[in-house]
Amino acid sequence: MATRPRISQFRLRLYQVLVLAFVLVAWHVLTKPGLLPNFYFATSNRAAFFFGEPLKVAARIVDWFVSGEIYGHLWITLVETALAFAIGSVSGLLIGLWLGLSPTASAILDPYIKAANSMPRVVLAPIFAVWFGLGMWSKVALGVTLVFFIVFFNVYQGVREVSPNILANARMLGANRRQLLSAIYLPSAMSWVFASLHNAVGLAFVGAVVGEYLGSARGVGYLILQAETTFDINTVFAGIAVLTAFALLLDAVVGVVERRLMTWQPRAAETDRT
Repeated sequence: MATRPRISQFRLRLYQVLVLAFVLVAWHVLTKPGLLPNFYFATSNRAAFFFGEPLKVAARIVDWFVSGEIYGHLWITLVETALAFAIGSVSGLLIGLWLGLSPTASAILDPYIKAANSMPRVVLAPIFAVWFGLGMWSKVALGVTLVFFIVFFNVYQGVREVSPNILANARMLGANRRQLLSAIYLPSAMSWVFASLHNAVGLAFVGAVVGEYLGSARGVGYLILQAETTFDINTVFAGIAVLTAFALLLDAVVGVVERRLMTWQPRAAETDRT
């Protein structure tokens, strides 16, 4: 059966840029007063009031970076995000490995883990504010609760799905528990880990921004909250755009690390042959 030719990277990026350009142009045309006749809102400036204007959003972003106003707020949000991402990912990896390798502990803690995972995380924000104050660590704690479970369940599933035949062959060759962990369990879990880390980056940002939104004096979430109180929708969208850009940047960093580590990770076909 003939396979379809893969699209080149250049054309792929070109199409992605064209999609973004189309969205921005449509946004501008639909919200710029006077460009289109009123077909939904009573007045021509209502669309801009509710959805903002891309040129004004871009101007606000440029003003933030030129004046330096955003750097302190962005630094706080990025540090909170990085700490939540690191702590949540490492703890999820370690506990996922532990419970994946310990059926007894997994059976005992299973209902409690499911109960904790089903708890709405937002309701924890006021509790963390009481425990850790309104500073950075209450936002980090909220982000950790979001990142931990997605990494934990992926690692746990990756460990549990290791082929029993591979484990039996390794034991016949004399592999001890530590060698099984480093040569079989960890490589099996790593593909699941990186699959979850791409989602965990966004969740770490969500935890930091929601925490800032609910109670903070600094951070991009605080800037968005202040803009909302004055109905400045352009500044709200500017904050969202900045957060999205940096979330994509962190996701790209995760992708680079993934490609570096996957060079030594055995492929599934190679593992089966072994």
